[in-house]
Amino acid sequence: METSKDINRISDEDLIKGIVKNNDTLLFEILYDRYVSLVYNKCYGFAKDSDEAKDLTQDVFLKLFVKLASFKGASKFSTWLYAFTYNHCVNYVTRNTAKKFEKQSVNYTDIENLSEDEEDETFLTMKVEKLKEVLELISPEEKMILLLKYQDNLSIKEIESVLGIGESAVKMRIKRAKDKLIDTYNNNLN
Repeated sequence: METSKDINRISDEDLIKGIVKNNDTLLFEILYDRYVSLVYNKCYGFAKDSDEAKDLTQDVFLKLFVKLASFKGASKFSTWLYAFTYNHCVNYVTRNTAKKFEKQSVNYTDIENLSEDEEDETFLTMKVEKLKEVLELISPEEKMILLLKYQDNLSIKEIESVLGIGESAVKMRIKRAKDKLIDTYNNNLN
């Protein structure tokens, strides 16, 4: 009989193999216990309240059980789960929001002369509370990539893996999202 200590030593990948091979709900419970807080926290970032975040978390894990076989191990499971959770939340927000987000062309003429450090300095000096408000005003996709980079501290390589896009596309999306956030922030100062 395995003890809880032994169970905690089982790698995510071995758990996943066992879950997929035998449709083992007991092993899935272990995976659930390991990651429920992480998933809940990500869902809470998209939700309006804790009950909605709990519902989203349950939805993610229900969907995850069905889709777990699609995890191929190209990245760490936690990174793959981030992407899975973010995609679910973005789809949820998009599907349940009457407001359509329009794509906005960004004028880079003023920004091209700024170094990345200067841009980050402007970006990081925004007041935290106002920043939280403004994050709700940009599209879920823009919010997602900024949270991956600045809240979850994922590297460009990790974001590439999460989103399944190339390095230059990641950098461009981060730049556009930062520009949009800064512009929205500046236009909404009281």
